Amino acid sequence: MKFHLVTLFPSLFESFLEGGILGRALNDGRLEVGFRNPRDFAEDKHRSVDDAPYGGGSGMVMMPGPLMSAVESLDDDAGARVHRILLTPQGRPFRQADAKRLSGLDAIALICGRYEGVDERARSQMDEEISLGDFVLFGGEVAAMAVIEAVGRLLPGVLGNHESLSEESHGAGLLEYPHYTRPAEFRGEGVPSVLTSGNHAAIAAWRREQALKRTAARRPDLLAEAELSAAERAAVATTQGGAAE
Repeated sequence: MKFHLVTLFPSLFESFLEGGILGRALNDGRLEVGFRNPRDFAEDKHRSVDDAPYGGGSGMVMMPGPLMSAVESLDDDAGARVHRILLTPQGRPFRQADAKRLSGLDAIALICGRYEGVDERARSQMDEEISLGDFVLFGGEVAAMAVIEAVGRLLPGVLGNHESLSEESHGAGLLEYPHYTRPAEFRGEGVPSVLTSGNHAAIAAWRREQALKRTAARRPDLLAEAELSAAERAAVATTQGGAAE
């Protein structure tokens, strides 16, 4: 899979892409990353990519010309265009389901907004808009990094143990169960005995129960779409009812 990054600050990605699992995936050719800088498509000697907003107001707005020229340069000779994603606080919150969906594409373009925003005539040419949440950053670069990690780790061969993806938070619509490792006791707190019992069925049942409890306590909004059995849904409803009282 290839990520095309349309950004004014490609250098921000250097150390992010060099180390850890992403670095190995790039070296192995399991994923690719390319860059387009809108400044390279500016039409004046100052390489301008932003200007004051019509109607007045604070800040500057990214001009549609250099930005769209950079984006459209990603289209192949046959006219097929890469899937375009604008990273903006106005976008739909990014979720694990989006990561799974995007991991099935051959390539995506992540367009990093900057300044006060992007000219609306350029926004209308995007396929979707994504946000990390209800807050504002300097630009879309950090959001692009989050998307690359979330999508990239789902690609075959990127993670050593691909089966673990189904157990982690949001993998099946629930938060993940608690984890423990050595030592057996830390600051007076031990490890649940079931985890050292060697009974794999009991361990699986305990982890499922803990995932349900944790989700109900921390993110009850996730339960509506989670993959639950009738018995689990009834148990969660009882727990939530008791907590409400």
